[in-house]
Amino acid sequence: MPIRIPDSLPAREALDAENIFTMTEYRAFHQDIRPLKVLILNLMPTKIVTETQLLRKLSNTPLQIQVELLQTASYVGHYTDVSHLESFYTTFEQIKDNKYDGLIITGAPVENLEFEEVDYWPELCEIMAWSKTHVHSTFHICWGAQAGLFYHYGIPKRPLDKKLFGVFPHQVLKPNAPLFRGFDDVFYAPHSRYTEVWEADILRAGLEVLARSEEAGVFLAKTEDSRQFFVTGHPEYDPDTLAKEYQRDRDKGLDIAVPAHYFPGDDPTKEPIVRWRSAAQLLYTNWLNYYVYQTTPYDVRNI
Repeated sequence: MPIRIPDSLPAREALDAENIFTMTEYRAFHQDIRPLKVLILNLMPTKIVTETQLLRKLSNTPLQIQVELLQTASYVGHYTDVSHLESFYTTFEQIKDNKYDGLIITGAPVENLEFEEVDYWPELCEIMAWSKTHVHSTFHICWGAQAGLFYHYGIPKRPLDKKLFGVFPHQVLKPNAPLFRGFDDVFYAPHSRYTEVWEADILRAGLEVLARSEEAGVFLAKTEDSRQFFVTGHPEYDPDTLAKEYQRDRDKGLDIAVPAHYFPGDDPTKEPIVRWRSAAQLLYTNWLNYYVYQTTPYDVRNI
């Protein structure tokens, strides 16, 4: 089944070019199916890029998914055209009475700030509190995962000596968990961050650690009831995302290392090798199937 998005969303053209089946709102309306309602809180400055990355991962499933895009009202970035935000995004005030099968909270380039210093922190806290009663399962990514762990469980983020930057191997700790069905024992995922969370802090809070990396630390943790997932990396990244970040930082004159395990021979003039695409797709598909679709109430109002 296809993913259901607005007909004029820019991501639609990219997805169509990749033969990803998207459905018009008209056609979806005439199907006798209740789609999964998934809300994406997009905190990234390059919103269209992030939309496309996430929609690509959500699309490869037999389920029909209705996606809504959410932005913060307390802070509006300057990298996305206002007309795009007005056309495709809502604010919390507009959707706070709705209920959703799934919520994705993205990362954000604010990790060197204390949580309370982030302009939209009070609004994000309100959304995360709301998610406990209005969302069946929430998927937090990178800084969004750190924010969720801090807000819900008081788990601090810890500064690293240098930026963790590259594509790292990870080990599945609980291979029987449905989230990792179809995974190899070792899988790869991109990371791009200056801070980390410690496994000891996560376990002390009563959460499960499902995957980790010797180099990158904890990759994925969840609550015992599977209502909250915390992913410290960026499995949704495009093949060239880290390359663009590397060039951006170099252009700014920053002391940035070549992304680890990314360019052949660590040579940034060569095309990156993609080793995380299949695991990333499985991660999102398994989350949607086993932790959203199979356990959410048929009537979304009963969440």
